[in-house]
This record gives sequence, structure tokens and C-alpha cells, in this order.
Amino acid sequence: MPAATAAVGPAPGPVPGPLPGLLRSCHPVPAAAVTLLAAALAAAAGRGLPGAALVAAAVGTGQLSVGWCNDRVDLARDLATGRRDKPLVSGAVRPAVVTAAALTALALCVPLSLAGGLLAGSAHLCGVAAAWAYNLRLKSTAVSWLPYALAFGLLPAFVTLGLPGAPWPPWWLTAAAALLGAGAHFANVLPDIDEDLATGVSGLPHRIGARGAAAVGGLLVLGSAVALVAGAPGRVPPYGWGLLAATAVAVLLGAARPTGRSRIPFLATMAVAGADVVLLVVRGAGLAGRA
Repeated sequence: MPAATAAVGPAPGPVPGPLPGLLRSCHPVPAAAVTLLAAALAAAAGRGLPGAALVAAAVGTGQLSVGWCNDRVDLARDLATGRRDKPLVSGAVRPAVVTAAALTALALCVPLSLAGGLLAGSAHLCGVAAAWAYNLRLKSTAVSWLPYALAFGLLPAFVTLGLPGAPWPPWWLTAAAALLGAGAHFANVLPDIDEDLATGVSGLPHRIGARGAAAVGGLLVLGSAVALVAGAPGRVPPYGWGLLAATAVAVLLGAARPTGRSRIPFLATMAVAGADVVLLVVRGAGLAGRA
């Protein structure tokens, strides 16, 4: 990028207070979605209200730390591309405040994760570490999808390893979560793919282009639904077949219009994740140990 871009700074003027800017810079929609999905999964697995609340607290603080870390690390790139919608670029919040918030949330995430047990906590913290590694380095590599797959794939383990006996989740649930995470990465990149390329970000979705990324992301999300519907034991309910059909339609629509700044592909992926959790609840609790 031209050297002149380095001189661009946040908009001058008084900051009305850090809280609104902090809220906007933590990526609140995906953070809330992942937190709610984890809590619902915990409830479906039989963790009860206290266990689900603990899972929500651990996942929530982890998501906050990842979101704030992401915006802080991307500040130079956002300045270069004039992303005035970003609180750090507009001056709504100071970089030092976001840095402190990210580190504080990360510090809180550690004991909250380990409160559910050493194995469970370690699984979640590995996922959070993968997300931080994505922000700090891996987003510009060909393995940019791997932290998403790892973090999402470990989420069921965090839930089930906190149950009595610390059972591992069934393979189909882990596979569905990992595929969903990888699909979320491809969908999340689409709105910002041109700006990312202009500032040197070249993850796998960037390397295959917007249309290819939309197609691959859609297939990964569809694969997640297939793993969940076909992998779980027992007869597939009508809701399961409906989920597959709706996912296939969403994939086709998303692949048809992969360009633009719309967040619809990512939000649709999160909607599929929510539908997946509903399917888990419909098919019954006691997920741990079911092969």
C-alpha cells in the first residue's frame, strides 16, 4: 500500500465514551450467536441451567476477546481502506481501550473455561487460542480456514467433557461443528474480500475468489447439515429433512450472489447453526457418547 496511508488516523474530536464503541467493535452479532448456540448445545446435552450459564459465560468472554482482538489487529488495514463503519477508525473508541478489553476478556475466559473441568476447559481454550492465532497471523495464509474448523469443532467437546465422566462428543457432532466453522469463515470473508486483498490479506477464500469462496462455504455448511442429520442415530424426523432442503436452497442463493458488502451469507450460516441446535434438541438430549 502507498506510504501515505500510514498517516491516516482515527477521526479527531472527543470520544463520547468507550462503551458504545467497545460494543460495536466486539463483533456483537456473531459473538452473541456463537454464545447462544453453545448455551443451547449445553442445555441439549443435559448440563442444566447452571452448566449452560457457565458455558455461556466462558464462550461469551472468549468471543469478546476474539472480536476485540480482531478489530485491534485490523486497525491499520481498516484505516488504509477507509472503513469509517469501524469504531476504531471513526474514533468512537481508543485503540488502548480495545486492547485492554481484549486482554481482560481473555483473562476472564481462562478461569471460566476451567471451572467446567480441566479437559473441558482445555478444549475451549485451545479453540480460543486458534481464533487468536487466526487474528494475529493465520488469516493471511492458505490455512485460514483451520482455526475456524478447530474452534467450532472443539465446542461440542467443551460441552460434553464438562458432564459427569467427561465423555467425548459423538463424531458426527464434532464433524458437523467443524464443517460449520469452516463454512462460516468463507461466508464471513465475502463482504470484505476486495478490501482484504487491497491490504495484503490472502487467506484461502481470497485465493479462490468470491464466487469460489461462496461455493465452497455453501458446500461446507451443507456438509455440516448432512453430518448432523445423517450421522445421529435413529430415524430422521421431518424437521431434519426440512433443514437439509432449506440449507441447500440457502447455499444455492448464496452462491448465485457472492459479491457485495452484504452480511447475509454469514448471518445465513449462523441461522443454519441455530437450526442445527434446534434439531439436536428435537432429537433428544444425552448427546455425549452417542456414536
